[in-house]
Amino acid sequence: MREIDLLLREFSNTTLSTLDEYSIDTFDQVLDYDDQKLFDYIFKNESLGNAIHEDFIDRYLKKFHKQGNF
Repeated sequence: MREIDLLLREFSNTTLSTLDEYSIDTFDQVLDYDDQKLFDYIFKNESLGNAIHEDFIDRYLKKFHKQGNF
């Protein structure tokens, strides 16, 4: 899904270098979800079933999106 690919690319290019090792590992795990599942969580708030991944997405990816970075 193009929207998710763009969001993840921009996030990686601008923010990844500022994350600690734990957050990078969590981001890597988040990347294992298929695009549709990530889209549904980010834009429709449909649960992923993993609180750690949802917390990461809420704290970083949703915030990144809402700040107009994507």
